[in-house]
Amino acid sequence: MCGCNTKIHQIMAYAVFTSGSKQYRVTVGDILTVDRISGLEKDGETTFDQVLLVEDGENTTVGTPVVSGATVTAKVLDPEARGAKGIAFKFKRRKGFHKKKGFRAALTKVQITAINA
Repeated sequence: MCGCNTKIHQIMAYAVFTSGSKQYRVTVGDILTVDRISGLEKDGETTFDQVLLVEDGENTTVGTPVVSGATVTAKVLDPEARGAKGIAFKFKRRKGFHKKKGFRAALTKVQITAINA
């Protein structure tokens, strides 16, 4: 050790899971936004079972392709969150043609409450 506070050097337990064809690395207490999951209500609970990796501080378990029996539990903070506005703009020079179309991604905001391995 470097003589520093040993609490800083402790490894936090974390997991990597997939949701909506994206992968997320999370620890307990993290707040993240995932692609919209239908059928959830505010302050409800959801479980992600496609866990790819679990690190508990001492042991690392890597799935082939998923870790059997591992889940990540999360509390739903906002089931109908919206992403930042994105703008798609098309134009053709010297023709007077332009098209502007906006969109906002449909998201769900969750807080990780437990990692069960």
